[in-house]
Amino acid sequence: MSPIVKAITLFAAAQLFAWFQLNSQYLWDWWRSKAFISAIVWGIPCSMLFYYAWTTAADTMESVWSARFLGSSVGIFMFPVLTYCLLGESMFTAKTMVCFALALAIVLIQVFF
Repeated sequence: MSPIVKAITLFAAAQLFAWFQLNSQYLWDWWRSKAFISAIVWGIPCSMLFYYAWTTAADTMESVWSARFLGSSVGIFMFPVLTYCLLGESMFTAKTMVCFALALAIVLIQVFF
């Protein structure tokens, strides 16, 4: 696996954990009012994944700016898909689709430019 693919995969996994840390309360009533437990269960692995994704991206692209743009853009991909699939909120609005396209453009610029 190339280092860029590894970084993108780690960022995607981190964004997945971050999404569940914030939105488990909307999927399952049990998680409501359990912020501390959510921070432990979802937040610790999320932090570790972000750390290794960041290190891999920054070292490979030799720029923390590139790591920042890559990580944010992966998050913009992940959030609407997870929100649509798991919470049923539409991602097919003009604003969301434009942001989705911009995130794709940012990833392509960071990887291929």
